[in-house]
Amino acid sequence: MESASIAAGVPEGSAPGEKGLKANAIGFVSGVVIGVASTAPGYSLAASLGFVIGVAGIGTASPAIMIVAFIPMLFIAAAYYWMNRADPDCGTTFSWVTKAMGPWAGWMGGWGIACAGTIVMANLAQIAGLYFFLLFDWQSAADSTVAVTIVGVIFIILMTWICVIGIELSARTQVGLLGAELITLIIFAIVALVRVYAGDAGPNAIKPELSWFNPFEVDSLTALVDAVLIAVFIYWGWDSTVTVNEETENSNETPGRAALISTVILLLIYVIVSAAAQAFDGTAALADQDDALSVVANGVLGSPLDKIVIIAVLTSSAASCQTTILPNARTALSMARQGAWPKKLGEVSPRYLTPHVSTILFGVLSVVWYVGLTAISENILADSIAALGLMIAFYYGITGFACVVYYRREIFKSARNFFFVGVAPLIGALMLTYLFVKSCADLSDPANSSSGSSWLGLGPPLVIGLGFLLFGAVLMVIWRIAGHKEFFKRKLEVADPAVIARSPAGEAGS
Repeated sequence: MESASIAAGVPEGSAPGEKGLKANAIGFVSGVVIGVASTAPGYSLAASLGFVIGVAGIGTASPAIMIVAFIPMLFIAAAYYWMNRADPDCGTTFSWVTKAMGPWAGWMGGWGIACAGTIVMANLAQIAGLYFFLLFDWQSAADSTVAVTIVGVIFIILMTWICVIGIELSARTQVGLLGAELITLIIFAIVALVRVYAGDAGPNAIKPELSWFNPFEVDSLTALVDAVLIAVFIYWGWDSTVTVNEETENSNETPGRAALISTVILLLIYVIVSAAAQAFDGTAALADQDDALSVVANGVLGSPLDKIVIIAVLTSSAASCQTTILPNARTALSMARQGAWPKKLGEVSPRYLTPHVSTILFGVLSVVWYVGLTAISENILADSIAALGLMIAFYYGITGFACVVYYRREIFKSARNFFFVGVAPLIGALMLTYLFVKSCADLSDPANSSSGSSWLGLGPPLVIGLGFLLFGAVLMVIWRIAGHKEFFKRKLEVADPAVIARSPAGEAGS
């Protein structure tokens, strides 16, 4: 008999699993919620839409850009699906890359996840603090770096505490936050489009056309690539649903399916909202705005209803703040249990069945990183966020390659295997590799940084991004030299043919 909480995607009464985590604690619905919430769709749209529209040569093709940016994310999600079928380990990229490409590559994959999470937490906390004050029209507080930082730190502490208390509470929190976020975005989009078609949207309004959704309508390949570079990373975060795989019902199948569905939901949100905003206010008014949704919200809804966009961004950043903690803590847990990181990080609370040590440590590091960067310069904080794309492209890309390598003996056994297990993850990995290289080239120019300053003759975002990766490589070597040899003796593995032969229901397939 299913309880009400199980029907909502949050099963109760679960027992500890292999690592001590609460097995079968969340269901498919909660997994999808975590995946979507982790991307912070409200904030991601607000922060990126204006810059996508502002790319010279894009014109009205911002919805098409969202579609193109979706492709590598879908292909990488396919890689996550197949790797999770074979190995539902909460270490995800770390564990899978270790099996397929060796412990050195796996260690760096796990480090990439940790770095991405730490970097983005500072930004999410700042946005949460800022929009908290904007919601109540406390402009003086919103203009105060100290006040915003204090509230941002409180958000980190609160979300860390929720993650320690239990995965069910985390899931329920996400249902509430994401629900508020999506409702506000849907209301905004519907009202905007209704007013456009009713002729009540002002002189800049333009009715949507099919050409908006066709990337081949973009005349410049350079413009298309530049816009996709901006848009692709707003899909980042859906992999959080796979990171809680050991706490999810049917851990081999459900997390991977939830990840795939999450990316599709994000696509729909981004395409619809971007088209609605662009239709209502035109492209000129939104181009290069750092908060495009707020720019158009007052015209769409009027005061005080325009506050729902602020609510969307606030709940978005708060939700993503929490769901960023989940994967980082569980990656640390898996790495510690396999001997790649200190054993202490592998401890699980006997009361809450959560990785409390790694969760608290990540929360503390996030606070230190956020406060430290803010104290130095807000420009440096912004530059650190610009470096985030390098981390994302790195560990997503290496996961795609790992999938191909791990299943290499099975890829050519059927057309399904070839296209869905081989080609799709490989294309996704190659696209992310290109984005990594292209981002390195762009970020090397100091003019592309928030501060405009030069570090070692390069742009600060590139120095921060590559510096994180280099620092991780040094730590890895030190860990190996310090006597932790067993992990680095791990042998390469290949996929069991039975894994790929299973039907999605877990039964043997043809």
